[in-house]
Amino acid sequence: MEPQPAMDADPRVVGDRLRRLRHERGVSLSELAKRSGVDKATLADVEIGAHNPALQTLWAITAQLGVPIAALLDAPPEPRIMRGTAMEAELLEVFEDERVTYELYRVSVPPGLTQTSPAHHEGVSEHVTVFSGTLSAGPIHEPLTARAGDHISWLSDVPHGYRAHGPDVVRATLLMRYPVPP
Repeated sequence: MEPQPAMDADPRVVGDRLRRLRHERGVSLSELAKRSGVDKATLADVEIGAHNPALQTLWAITAQLGVPIAALLDAPPEPRIMRGTAMEAELLEVFEDERVTYELYRVSVPPGLTQTSPAHHEGVSEHVTVFSGTLSAGPIHEPLTARAGDHISWLSDVPHGYRAHGPDVVRATLLMRYPVPP
């Protein structure tokens, strides 16, 4: 499956926010490229709004800036759809607490493909409730399995993935918990 653009948001708005966050943290484009594993030319294209990156790319970038993906997106009047290699996530709501940001997604994972995500910043956790299908998710080397009605969670500050098993699309919710870095 070809990488698809991660979101329906205006790439220029995303680029402006990325550049602002990078400057606020005093990180050069070269340094962010090195830390995130995203090519410097790709980062530059994202910042000028010439590229609508895949979900994995956004997660790699935001992890190195210590922010949730929602920091790059508009507060959507309607759910925002983001696509990865093997996952579609609909951002339903962003909740902010004093020291924590939560993002709530409705996700679907088709069978036969694996979604691999880079490590998020320290302390980020993911909490998945499966409504249909069977899902393996979590750290790459220690995935957890959940069936309809099950809940799994893990610290996602390590590389992790999602994979649907069997013939059915997995339908689930994903709650991502981002503590504010010290």
